[in-house]
Amino acid sequence: MAEMLPLYSVIVPAYQAVATIGQCLDALNAQTTARTQYEIVVVDDGSTDDTAQVAERKGADRVLRCPHRGPAAARNAGIDAAHGHVILLTDADCEPQPDWLALMLEPFVDPEVAGVKGSYVTRQTAIVPRLAQCEFEERYDLQERRPTIDFVDSYAAAFRTSVLRAAGGFDPVFTRANNEDVELSYRLARLGHKLVFVRRAQVAHRHVATWRGYFRVKRGRGFWRMLVYRLHPGKALRDSYTPQTLKFQILLVYATAALVLAACFWHPLAWGALVSLGGLVLSGWDFYKLVRTQDPAVSVWAPFFIVTRAVAFALGVAAGLIGLLFHRPSTTPGLAERG
Repeated sequence: MAEMLPLYSVIVPAYQAVATIGQCLDALNAQTTARTQYEIVVVDDGSTDDTAQVAERKGADRVLRCPHRGPAAARNAGIDAAHGHVILLTDADCEPQPDWLALMLEPFVDPEVAGVKGSYVTRQTAIVPRLAQCEFEERYDLQERRPTIDFVDSYAAAFRTSVLRAAGGFDPVFTRANNEDVELSYRLARLGHKLVFVRRAQVAHRHVATWRGYFRVKRGRGFWRMLVYRLHPGKALRDSYTPQTLKFQILLVYATAALVLAACFWHPLAWGALVSLGGLVLSGWDFYKLVRTQDPAVSVWAPFFIVTRAVAFALGVAAGLIGLLFHRPSTTPGLAERG
């Protein structure tokens, strides 16, 4: 009798994830979907700790060991090895809720749906993670208003296997866990594939816990997004995920910095710098209202959060643009046409 293959494949890239992979796999093994219907494939991205051994012990159906080339390449290895006709993706530091898999699969009843995005939740009590969760909620509000989206994060994603393989998977030129899923999403949307958002399909996550860590993350996001925009320039104007106010806030950071420098030569311009900085703070008004609704105890920190985020993105964007002037990295040959 022929072996029955699983209907779905859950792929988890993991690097030095010994502290979290166990909880991730416990959560994946406890889904409401029958365990016989899906396989769990962990791709160990060249870890030097016991990530692979813990994954095997915690019930992964297969553990693939690959050289360390980043999560994009690791996911591609999992995509190549997957048996299911739908591939689900999450990260080694995420814990999918029990109904996550079932909710992620529901939209595929529509044959036109090619990809599905879920959402983050967090149980953290520190200030920065709570504000970061509010930031995600702001972006989820944007996507929930749209019948289709163009931005599927790999921490909670599902795609038809045939679509992923035809598109060439993730571009391994993105060697870090940064914007590789954005580039794939834009590419799929540009190819005409229907992507949808299911907010109830949640994975628990530990967001970065410190102001310094948050600043570093957002600076990196800005840097790598410039490469994505070089590949998909139209998305620099608008996508389904990025608030337009964020772009305005980045411009206000540049304006404030320019006015501060100019004030060194003509002091009255210092007033202009103060006005620009005040505009930056006031531009977060909608976010402040959301924080007051979602988590009022951290409202007092929301203006500082907005300024920190804007400055971090501004520095990352500037570095990314300068980097592209001197080095234009080539993408991987063989990926589906970007249009």
